[in-house]
Amino acid sequence: MGLSIDGLISGQDTTTLIDNLIAVEAIPQTLLKGKVTAAQSYTTAVQGLNTQVATLADAATKAAKPASYDLYSATSSSSQVTATTSAGAAPGVVDVTVGRLAQNQVTVTGPVSTWPDATLTLTNAAGTATVITPASGSLDDVVTAVNAAGLGITATKVAVGAGAFRVQFSSAAPGAANGFTVTGGTVPTTEVKAAQDAQVTLWAGTTAEQAITSGSNTFTNLLPGLDVTVSVVSATPVTLTVARDDTAITTMASGLVTSLNNIFAVITNRSAVSTTTDSTGKPVTSAGVFAGDSTIRTVNQNLITAASMPVDGHSPSEIGISITKSGTLEFDQDKFAAALAKDPAGTMKTVQEIAGRVASASAAASDKYSGTLTATITSQESQVKTMGLEITDWDLRLTAKRSSLERTYTAMESRLGELKSQSAWLTSQIASLLPAYTGSTSS
Repeated sequence: MGLSIDGLISGQDTTTLIDNLIAVEAIPQTLLKGKVTAAQSYTTAVQGLNTQVATLADAATKAAKPASYDLYSATSSSSQVTATTSAGAAPGVVDVTVGRLAQNQVTVTGPVSTWPDATLTLTNAAGTATVITPASGSLDDVVTAVNAAGLGITATKVAVGAGAFRVQFSSAAPGAANGFTVTGGTVPTTEVKAAQDAQVTLWAGTTAEQAITSGSNTFTNLLPGLDVTVSVVSATPVTLTVARDDTAITTMASGLVTSLNNIFAVITNRSAVSTTTDSTGKPVTSAGVFAGDSTIRTVNQNLITAASMPVDGHSPSEIGISITKSGTLEFDQDKFAAALAKDPAGTMKTVQEIAGRVASASAAASDKYSGTLTATITSQESQVKTMGLEITDWDLRLTAKRSSLERTYTAMESRLGELKSQSAWLTSQIASLLPAYTGSTSS
């Protein structure tokens, strides 16, 4: 804040006078600040657009790859047999009959209150034996020792009444490969449930009948890229079908069109000219930040051209992708589905070609090193930085100017004070001489 020197001698509002002079001096800086605000708004808008275009470039690049159309879905004729597809799936149909489900082994001891033996031996299905030595004959110590051995076998103490317990041993995972035996002691054991693989039969009842087993209830790659999970034994064949997922392919194509239209909408909205009225009712016209911007207009044109130009002499409208009068795209899902059903290879090739062109146009605009939008953002940021330095320089100049004016007006007030003092002294001197002068005249 400047030094307050108002009305010391002159009685003038010196502070306001200096503020007004500084305001006039600061007009170029004020204009510069307005340019910075406008440039920042424009930069923010371009950054938002660039993010959308970059996202489109990624999606279009993916859609341009032939592998992206290897989309298949699986169906099952039974809710107890589920089928899912993964990479590498191919069309196919197969019937399976579920003979048995995979299960964990469960073995229990006879009733005991303590473990009578110093050790027990657990032998896995591969024949590897591990001797377990509990800390004591306590059943809790036996359970702890087995569970701590890390053999994929869990032990549990089960109360069976009158202070007696049975120790239950269970394989942690199903399948015959996880079977085991408990030996090496005097405690009798009974296998109440055997370790067992799941089994399905292909082409059951024919000379080509083939049984397949799995350690779990899931059969991986039963067909290429097809995983099947069974949950109920059934003698009735279940039909599994793998077919091209037209819904997913349609979604990919329509998503490409939607992403393009979202970008066109942003450009249109931010290029629009609007008219409002001020407080006096006078019309005020304002243009969007993209209005008249040749870079933005070029990006828009390149994208619409990439999406609408013919592919091998055929218009994209033949598969349901057409350009509207307003300069946007329209996706006809029914027309696309019909084209996909009639000529799947040709339809997918057309979408791939369009996606490839869109990817190239998007990358040319949004590439983080050479994109036209990226270059615009970099240029604007550089200009804002330069103008920021100029504004800072103006702050220093205006501060110096204010100090100079304050010194000038302070000196003026001081000089006026001196003059006022001299005036008062002279007045008093004149006043003292007047009586003597008046007396001498009268005599």
